[in-house]
Amino acid sequence: MKHPPIFGYLAEFETPTELVDASRKVYEEGYRKIDAYSPFPIEAASEALHFETRLPLIVLIGGLTGLATAFAMQYWISAIDYPLNVGGRPFNSWPAFIVVCFELTVLFSAFSAVIGMFALNGLPLPYHPVFNVPRFAAVSNDRFFLLVEASDPLFDGQGTPALLRGMNPAGVWEVPY
Repeated sequence: MKHPPIFGYLAEFETPTELVDASRKVYEEGYRKIDAYSPFPIEAASEALHFETRLPLIVLIGGLTGLATAFAMQYWISAIDYPLNVGGRPFNSWPAFIVVCFELTVLFSAFSAVIGMFALNGLPLPYHPVFNVPRFAAVSNDRFFLLVEASDPLFDGQGTPALLRGMNPAGVWEVPY
């Protein structure tokens, strides 16, 4: 697949409020391939970008997998592979399985949360085109950036930077690959 000549346009803002307002306006214009960068989490930016995560579903599936694995493992051991009569209870006495089921549910949930977070964030990501903009280093300190990617269907080489400049940013930069 051939890349467009640039990755997109990056606008710098001085306050989180400006970033959130700009994110909201860009989204309302119809752009969907947009991202916000800040030195700390901004909940309103996620809402302005209409960011939805699938991580809770991944954690739920991981937890249910852990629960099913623990129950199946204990059932196999207690009722099929090594049946042991303890106090006249049935071989598949599920109350004895509760502790191990809980522990494996928590373990699988935690592992799926970490692995899911890495996968959904595209990590590890040692290189991203925004690193080619020298001013982007300020995102680690006190600046806020909004990126509109060139792969967005509404992206226009003249219209998109003009839209960003209309929001009074501290600067707008072309992001090369």
